Order: sequence, then C-alpha cells, then structure tokens
Amino acid sequence: MFAYFCPMVLKFISDYLKHRLTAKSRHGTHSPFIYKLVDEVIYDFNPKSEYIAVEDQRKKLLNDDTVITVTDLGAGSHLNKNRTKKISEIAKNALKSPRLAQLIYRLAKDSQPANLLELGTCLGITTAYLSKACPEADIITIEGCPETAKKAYHNFQDLELENIELQVGNFDELLPRVIEELPQLDFVYIDGNHRKDATLNYFKWCLPKVHENSLLIFDDIYWSEGMKEAWEEIKNHPDVTVTVDLFWIGLVYFKKGQAREHFKIKF
Repeated sequence: MFAYFCPMVLKFISDYLKHRLTAKSRHGTHSPFIYKLVDEVIYDFNPKSEYIAVEDQRKKLLNDDTVITVTDLGAGSHLNKNRTKKISEIAKNALKSPRLAQLIYRLAKDSQPANLLELGTCLGITTAYLSKACPEADIITIEGCPETAKKAYHNFQDLELENIELQVGNFDELLPRVIEELPQLDFVYIDGNHRKDATLNYFKWCLPKVHENSLLIFDDIYWSEGMKEAWEEIKNHPDVTVTVDLFWIGLVYFKKGQAREHFKIKF
C-alpha cells in the first residue's frame, strides 16, 4: 500500500507544481468573460455573512465522534465497501475546504441558476453553500451512502435550508432519472465516483439538457491519470466552448459566440 501510495502523492504534487508554473492570474487573460469571472468571482476572497453559519456547522462535524457505517461506492473502485468511520474523520478528510466550498458558493451566486444539481452530497457542507448562494433555486443533491446522507439531512435541518431535495442511491441509476425530469441543467457540480468512465458518463448524460448559460463543475480533475484523461476529453468535446482549470476543480461552459479557449488559472 505504501509503495503504491507514494508515487501517487508524488505525481499529484508534480501536477500541482506544473499547474502553478503554467497557470495565469486575472492579468494573464485576454478574454473579457474570463477576466471578469476571475476578478469578480474566483478572486473575491472577502468574507461574507452567509459563510458563518455553514462554517459553524463544519466545526460541529469536526468535533462529532459519532460512528457511522460508510458505504463507499468507490473513488476508483467498482466495489461497494462498508466501513465504520467517525463523523469527525469524514469531515476532516472528505469535506471541501472552506476556500474551495466558498468558491463554489460564489460561482453559484454569480450564475443565479434556477436549478442546481450536485452529485456527491457527503455531509452536506457544499450543498449548504449552494443553498445559501441560491435560496430561491431548486437544489437536488445525490448521495450514495445512506448514513452519510442522513447526517447531511440533519445538517440541512439545523441550518434551516428548505430548497434542497436529497436523493440517496447509486449515481448511475439516479442521475439519468433526475436529468430526464429536469427541463434543463443550469448548474451541475460533480463530486463523486472519481473514475474516468463514470465521469465521462455523467458529462454525456448532462449534455442534452445544457444550454448557453449552463455551468458544469468537475471535482478532482487531477485525482488520477484516468481523471486527467476524462478532463481532456471533456475539454475537447465540440459542445464545450470555454473551460477553466483551477487544478482542484474544472469549470465547463457552453457559451455560444464565445471563442473556444481553455484557461489555467491559479487558485
């Protein structure tokens, strides 16, 4: 395990350093759309009142020693695995950092979508940020692990979030149904089952319902060689016009009339 883990970590660090060396800031972009996005959304690090309640909930999770059974559908595995974990352990290792979760909040608030779809609820902290960003929108979030989803649901109740529909089950079964029932996809955040084939399937299933103002966000695009290959295929799809590689996540746009460009931005 150790021999396998070390090369993976070293490769990830190498990818991160390469990204930092080749990525641009707002001043290195010549696209007005991307400059505005970077300047007003991605690099908006000002504190916001909406962050406070969500981060307070995160602190509670980080101190919660309740043990639950986690059904792991596999980031890189085809097999279901049941393991017991403390809520605090999940919160420490699986939740998006405040910096990244707050970026997703800003992207959602800037997009002002009528509907948001999240694949991979975990404990619901990022979902809560989406709800705070778009309180009038309809949010559907899908989680594979029943006990993790139960904790997320309680977090939504604690935060008094009323625009979230939480569905529990296998992504491959639930996602096509959810997409079929929605008139269009405005904002999609995909953070689950980090395998190449699965990621590409999720992307392809979304395509019939995207429109000019849709935003698809893919998490952990440098997670593995397979995820990097999936990201390259997504970037090169003919329906995609603009992508933004922030290393931790990738943004995908379908804007008509926009010059086809791919950006690497430091974050």
